[in-house]
Amino acid sequence: MNPTLCEEDVLLAIDVQYDFLPGGALAVENGDGVIAPIDALARRFASHRGHLVLTQDWHPPHHASFASSHPGKTPFETIEMPWGPQVLWPDHCVQGSRGAEISRALDCATAAELVIRKGFHRDVDSYSAFREADRRTQTGLAGYLRERGLERVFCVGLATDFCVAWTALDARAEGFETVVVIDACRAIDQDGSLAKALADLERAGVTICETGDLLA
Repeated sequence: MNPTLCEEDVLLAIDVQYDFLPGGALAVENGDGVIAPIDALARRFASHRGHLVLTQDWHPPHHASFASSHPGKTPFETIEMPWGPQVLWPDHCVQGSRGAEISRALDCATAAELVIRKGFHRDVDSYSAFREADRRTQTGLAGYLRERGLERVFCVGLATDFCVAWTALDARAEGFETVVVIDACRAIDQDGSLAKALADLERAGVTICETGDLLA
């Protein structure tokens, strides 16, 4: 990986929302630890005319991914949905709720050129910023990046083994050079999910780096 940033690079900050931060409905351990490195990266990207895009989970009430929508089920159980296995989550990032807001501690958020909202279709989940869990429904992000002439995607945020990994894998599948800045992410790591995600990323040709590689 060439660590020199340029105007064809985009920093994709994934789901830095209150419900994924300490005290939230689906808090990722040490999730707030991503905020300082993301802000530092955003400043570096801006100084090289790079770009910033945010994603935001945006679920309607009674979303299909919520355990509460399935009588007798509890959070973190897995069920089969038409597209495959689905982890059932606590209700989180409900449209219009404080938990769905992007953290105001993320100073760079006001500089974002685009916010991609995902998971707003009631009957299908959406970890990836590019494609929903049915693997057919597109968010439009790939087209946006192409029309802007952006070529390299740097993924950061929450959570490494779900939304970050799915986004990075889809970015790679769409033909973008893709990098995960691993220390600017935090994982849920449920039943070996982090190790699996890292193996999947390596197999797909996604580069793993650290913040220091880009700030040096």
